[in-house]
Amino acid sequence: MTEPTLRALAPDELPLLIDWAAGEGWNPGLDDAPAFHAADPGGFLGLFLGTEMAAGISAVAYGPSFGFIGLYICRPDLRGKGLGRQVWDAGMARLGERCIGLDGVPAQEDNYRRMGFAVAYRTLRFSGHAPETTPPAGIRIVPADPDNAGLSAYDAAVFPAPREAFLSAWVSGPRIARMALRDGRVVGYGTARKCLQGWKIGPLFADTLADGTALLAALGEATGGEELHLDVPGTGHGFGEWLDQAGFTQGFATARMYRNGVPGGDPARTLATTTLELG
Repeated sequence: MTEPTLRALAPDELPLLIDWAAGEGWNPGLDDAPAFHAADPGGFLGLFLGTEMAAGISAVAYGPSFGFIGLYICRPDLRGKGLGRQVWDAGMARLGERCIGLDGVPAQEDNYRRMGFAVAYRTLRFSGHAPETTPPAGIRIVPADPDNAGLSAYDAAVFPAPREAFLSAWVSGPRIARMALRDGRVVGYGTARKCLQGWKIGPLFADTLADGTALLAALGEATGGEELHLDVPGTGHGFGEWLDQAGFTQGFATARMYRNGVPGGDPARTLATTTLELG
């Protein structure tokens, strides 16, 4: 076998790794690659045999104290040769002593525990159609503005670390983003992105359940009433129970796991995770 080489993926190589994720049934967004790359241009690694990528991983550093592992995939015809472990080790080495997060499927939890990760909470995939919901008194739902300083500050207070470059791309087209305002102050926001099947909503951050459900209804209307998918942690305002009552169906489960401690942020305001790939 050709000696493998490891390097950061160029922007035009990242879509292949996302295509592999689609092949695994992960239902990524149709235009994820540019925004993902903006999060950390050096954070997507590929292991190559000659000119062909054999395995890949995202090891995105959100500043000096927090990072996230995702998109950990080895090409199916090359599995069992130790290539996946090489790219895993490279991703972990890149993030070093940061607090590192990942979203692991149940079958892999024990493996991640052996690597020093511990479960913080569980996340469930919900799928369905958003019911019409009247915003609470005093709340306005408006298009999200990537240049709004209040939006950046809100995201930095809820997510474990600032991510300005990613956020600017994530709330811009072709995605659809809305924010909730009370007296001009941001009290929540959400983004919808078109996927192979339906639309994924993430993040959905909100001060209250009522603010979050109003944002969900606005995003549902903006996406034409198509099926919505959300990855919902068991930490945010009883949102999962609300979705159950609204007729959403539960899908697969993942566990948010951390190594080197637990990061900051505000899980109580996290009604839906941004992405399972980047946290």
